[in-house]
Amino acid sequence: MMEFFSANQSVFDFFLLTLGFSYSQQVVLRSGVFSLASAAFAALGSYGCAYLVMRAGLPVLPGLLLGALIGAAAGYLTSIPLARLRGVYQAIATLALVEVTVAVALYAEPITGGAVGFNGIPKLVGTQELLLAIFVVGYVLYAMGHSRIGRGFDALRQDEFVAASLGVSSRRQHTLAFIASGLIGGLFGALQSMYSYSIEPHQFGFGFMVSTLAAIVLGGRRTLLGPVVGSAIVILLPEIARPLAEYRQIVVGAVLVIVVIYTPQGLADTFIAWLSHRKNDMKATTASADTTGGRHGNA
Repeated sequence: MMEFFSANQSVFDFFLLTLGFSYSQQVVLRSGVFSLASAAFAALGSYGCAYLVMRAGLPVLPGLLLGALIGAAAGYLTSIPLARLRGVYQAIATLALVEVTVAVALYAEPITGGAVGFNGIPKLVGTQELLLAIFVVGYVLYAMGHSRIGRGFDALRQDEFVAASLGVSSRRQHTLAFIASGLIGGLFGALQSMYSYSIEPHQFGFGFMVSTLAAIVLGGRRTLLGPVVGSAIVILLPEIARPLAEYRQIVVGAVLVIVVIYTPQGLADTFIAWLSHRKNDMKATTASADTTGGRHGNA
């Protein structure tokens, strides 16, 4: 077991990073906002942490925390103009934000290294730190999901007008969602910069957005288990299909299409819903049997 883990440790680490970025994406989707901005938050946290640690001489932990705070600040600022937009316009606006962020990283060469990237970063973060971050973020998201904030997110996602009639402020809830998304995205962007020796702008471009969205779509956006399952598929499926050489992308694409068609709510969310439905059916059957038995006994 240890030999298998050692041989595949880098794959596991990239799974943890993908999971963290997926949680950043999931928060805003759960609140009913179709945002792609988590890539921008990750880029800002990543470059911010790398600059503070490598150029300003900050210790790693403060650098990671400040990277997360940079992402949170970006999330708050992003929520202000997006409060006036809805639906596909939110997606277009956040896509533009990501493209602008990548462009700035390309041309701000004295700070970011430009197209060459920010190189020469020592590996200061490993599996233990990534696991700790996942557990902390997972616990916070679990607690938030079972609080008034989480219930407000669910109400807004289902029907914003009904939620407003119940006293749920869409602007406040969406602002909280973006701050949380920025905080998580910035944190895992900072962790990635301290893990991967170098960072470059296109790491946070279109491919990044596709992988995080795919993890949410495949796993599901309503539960914490959804991004876990989705991230595992996104990371492991290309590795499993590697022996297929030039046919790998075709097979991976076909599997993803099949999963989306037959489980549109995501694999994890569909499975959890099935378990809940089955549990309710068993309770109903047991209650019916008890009622029938009681009637026969009285007779």
